[in-house]
Amino acid sequence: MITGRVNPAMTLDKHGITGLGTIHYNLLEPALIEEALKRGEGHLGQGGTFLVTTGRHTGRSPKDKFVVRTPGVEDHIWWENNAPMTPKGFDRLYADMLAHMKGGTYFVQDLYGGADPTHRLDVRLVTELAWHGLFIRHLLHRPEVGELANFSPEYTIINCPGFRANPKHHNCRSETVIALNFEKKIILIGGTAYAGENKKSVFTLLNYILPGKGVMAMHCAANHAIGNPDDSAIFFGLSGTGKTTLSADPTRVLIGDDEHGWSETGIFNFEGGCYAKTINLNPEAEPEIYATTRTFGTVIENMVHDPDSFELNFTDDSLTANMRCAYPLHYISNASDTARGGQPGTIIMLTCDAFGVLPPIARLTPAQAMYHFLSGFTSKIAGTERGVTTPEPTFSTCFGAPFMPRRPEVYGRLLREKMARHAATCWLVNTGWTGGAYGTGSRMPIRATRALLKAAMAGVLAGGSFRKDTNFGFEVPIRCDGVADILLDPRRTWDSPDAYDRQAAKLVRMFADNFAQYTPFIDDDVKAVALS
Repeated sequence: MITGRVNPAMTLDKHGITGLGTIHYNLLEPALIEEALKRGEGHLGQGGTFLVTTGRHTGRSPKDKFVVRTPGVEDHIWWENNAPMTPKGFDRLYADMLAHMKGGTYFVQDLYGGADPTHRLDVRLVTELAWHGLFIRHLLHRPEVGELANFSPEYTIINCPGFRANPKHHNCRSETVIALNFEKKIILIGGTAYAGENKKSVFTLLNYILPGKGVMAMHCAANHAIGNPDDSAIFFGLSGTGKTTLSADPTRVLIGDDEHGWSETGIFNFEGGCYAKTINLNPEAEPEIYATTRTFGTVIENMVHDPDSFELNFTDDSLTANMRCAYPLHYISNASDTARGGQPGTIIMLTCDAFGVLPPIARLTPAQAMYHFLSGFTSKIAGTERGVTTPEPTFSTCFGAPFMPRRPEVYGRLLREKMARHAATCWLVNTGWTGGAYGTGSRMPIRATRALLKAAMAGVLAGGSFRKDTNFGFEVPIRCDGVADILLDPRRTWDSPDAYDRQAAKLVRMFADNFAQYTPFIDDDVKAVALS
């Protein structure tokens, strides 16, 4: 049986997917919630939110993600970072997943990845969970009803949380699998109900496709000045660094909070919504995001709640520290109607330094920007990935290594070229620890970070005085209105300057050791940064 809105020429049997039971095409949010409730997938929360738990997978499973090694992609994939799967293993996986699907009820959503019509990707998601359909409707761009009549998906994602892979038979690692086949234009996801795998699969696709068109694919948030889309800024950073919080500035227009492209006409959001962490969400510091947790249709994922009133507990991380809410972009009052902006004049690289060494902000030269972009230093925050329970210092190239199919230099060169062409200023911003490392120091005050960002984007910070950092060579402002001078010099915030120096030396060595992998592929001025 078929229900919903579908182009008859593009039903699933046209993809070779046959023998299913009921197929719901492009249901809207109320219908998806009704189906999810009938199927016992979750609970109706306050304000009409949908509350769900995802079982043993409460974060991404990066070690279970594979790229099918076919001749067409052999020379373009960063194989050191992307585990290969054989074509035969994928074919067996696909056949077994289709057999698993026989007679079942499935939910299909036809959506766009990318707000720029020139570069968008038409994607079809097929899932056995109704609430996954609700989630992906929030996170991607929703076609108008008239557009569905001619919708022809370029890529199809099939997500079966109830399927269990066989590592030996399917050439994978465990019962959980995420397999990308660029030749067949199919992604298979099995053995995990964590919804973030859906959106990150689309991000990975765009990260592979767009650089071939000269478009920079970025793991970043973006906003622009009110009334002036050409005064735009981008915020690179991994989960937990503050991309969502800092980009949702009520004095600016939000373009998006996680994934963007930078083309010849400017920046554009890949997504149609936000996937925000909710642990310790503060209604005063983050009122717009907090309000979405009581708004109809928002997906509340892995949050502890009162069993009777469904009141959410924002501090209880017994399920996971990676508790989240997913909502459409228009739930944020200052969100862009177009999800697009002009050429960015300000680039922010967010890092969560668990060592407590880096200053709260530093100005980078173009060569330093490429160095720190390729380094991608930060700390994995508890819960973002399976097994992470405390902040772990890490290097994630391009601030998004798990989602980068191509070699890092491809993205690094694109960034450098676009920065030079559009005279963008780059700042490194530490939202991690100050006054000591994790366990001793304290988290950087968000008010100080916001004051520094405001001064940087207004051009005020660039006009002040700077000192040269003795550890990394970048320029650090000496003062900023609204920020204590001592905070700008992290060595002064430590009880023991000698202990700070030892910690800084350790971090510098870590940077150098990590960057050695890139020196054969980069220009001399970037090498000079690495050797300074």
